Amino acid sequence: MKRISKESKTFKVFTALCSGEALTEAKARKMLNVGNLRAEVTRIRQHGYAVYRKNRVAGNGVKVTEYVIGMPSRRIVAAGYKAIQLGLA
Repeated sequence: MKRISKESKTFKVFTALCSGEALTEAKARKMLNVGNLRAEVTRIRQHGYAVYRKNRVAGNGVKVTEYVIGMPSRRIVAAGYKAIQLGLA
């Protein structure tokens, strides 16, 4: 599996998530200079990390999407093994 380059925006997002940050589009843009957080999260997921999306409503009534890194559920791990067994991965 290819490693994430330390000079990339993906690495900045990965580091923030691993340190326990919950990132929103606005926070990623302001703190990390990342314009498309969803694309960076997709790249991190493709490297095998479990990044979860949580929707919440902010104090002003606006819907906000946050991304956090976590442990995959047993169901996801089982699905991965099944995909490997079937030759899909």
